[in-house]
Amino acid sequence: MRQERTQGAPVAARATTSRAPTDLPTSGYALVVDGQAKREFKTQDSANQAAKDLKRRFPNLQVRVYDAERNRLEQIDLAPA
Repeated sequence: MRQERTQGAPVAARATTSRAPTDLPTSGYALVVDGQAKREFKTQDSANQAAKDLKRRFPNLQVRVYDAERNRLEQIDLAPA
């Protein structure tokens, strides 16, 4: 027979300060990897280049570039070889 688990006192959520920031910038461009903002860029070209380089190295990651001016995320996909 299976025993039921009893729920103890709730555990307080720990503050995580070492995680990557999830706040998106108010100006410029940001590299967003698997839903987390990782780096900020001043130009769209440099953000797109960094995103494509990362996607080439790790094709399973979800890589996007966030445009703060238009408040828009652009998915980065590589063309099949």
